[in-house]
Amino acid sequence: MFEFPKKAEFNRPLPKAKIYTFAKPSRSVRDRFVSEIQAIVWKYKLSPETTNLPARHGVEEIQVFELVLKRPESCGDLLRVIDRSLAFPTFFLLTHGKRFRTVAAYKRPSEADPAKWVTDGYFETPWQALDAPPVALPIALDLAALYEGMLRQLIPQPPLPGESLRAQVERIARIQTKENERRLLGSRLAKERQFNRKVGLNQQLRALNTEIAGLASNDASTQDSPGSSS
Repeated sequence: MFEFPKKAEFNRPLPKAKIYTFAKPSRSVRDRFVSEIQAIVWKYKLSPETTNLPARHGVEEIQVFELVLKRPESCGDLLRVIDRSLAFPTFFLLTHGKRFRTVAAYKRPSEADPAKWVTDGYFETPWQALDAPPVALPIALDLAALYEGMLRQLIPQPPLPGESLRAQVERIARIQTKENERRLLGSRLAKERQFNRKVGLNQQLRALNTEIAGLASNDASTQDSPGSSS
């Protein structure tokens, strides 16, 4: 957990009904909010007033919400519902018993409509003890840089030299897609009995391994990326 400024503490309960009003989830999703989430608390508000950092590049505030879970299961789709109702970057502290994990998605203003926000893939820490020593907030000159530094600490692979946050997130998404393809291909290979087909699958698997290794290394910087210029 990050060590947030004392004056950023908010600690106000967030009624689920407010989320329903803005996000308009289906009845089945509302039922999951009831069955999976015990409480939602607006824990911290990182703003120019509470951090002494100016708002820049569309990041005027960073919000931190605690979700007290009834069971330690993934609730990523519920987090997406909450994110849809919030027009600013958000970090979630998921707590269950004496453990917590931090989860956040990469959020950015829409290029088509700056009043709306786009939510991309989610990143999370492992479960940790609630009494684990807090992590200092990244050093930043404005809220946009603070948000970038906080989110990068959740991303499983470090950025490439000079890589923007958006390009890094898109590259990680490509790696995850290729890793899913590799798992499926490995499963097919394990079940295949015909030699000639096994040879072909092995060739595909080697090609995928090479592509994943390239995306994880500096070689990825030579590949086209829609976000690399931002």
